[in-house]
Amino acid sequence: MTDDNDVAGLQRRLAEFAAARDWQPYHTPKNLAAALSVEAAELLEIFQWLTPEQAERVMDDPESAHRVADEVADVLAYLLQFCQVLGVDPLAALAAKIDRNEVRFPVRRRGGGREEGLTDADTNEDRHSSE
Repeated sequence: MTDDNDVAGLQRRLAEFAAARDWQPYHTPKNLAAALSVEAAELLEIFQWLTPEQAERVMDDPESAHRVADEVADVLAYLLQFCQVLGVDPLAALAAKIDRNEVRFPVRRRGGGREEGLTDADTNEDRHSSE
């Protein structure tokens, strides 16, 4: 049994919403990836000209907090629909990616030192965990 607040339940609700409006023909992987990109850009737009300090406080203003929450919902909705269309389990994909990143980016000691046996070639300071 699924709950409307778990991934499968939300995917079911999104599929039912699209089906009731005959939108399924448009929910191709390409179209959903494009829509996901557009919604992510709309989220970025909220922060575009903010200073780091302003960005940290964006949720303090009810209007900007509402905009952020709406764009996060749009991004997640398209991502969940994309995953459903392609048969990707988003939670399993994320867990596997974290596992790979834990191997790719070993923990460094505080103060900039590296774990014993690691060289500069073994780490890359410019990488981020989502790569």
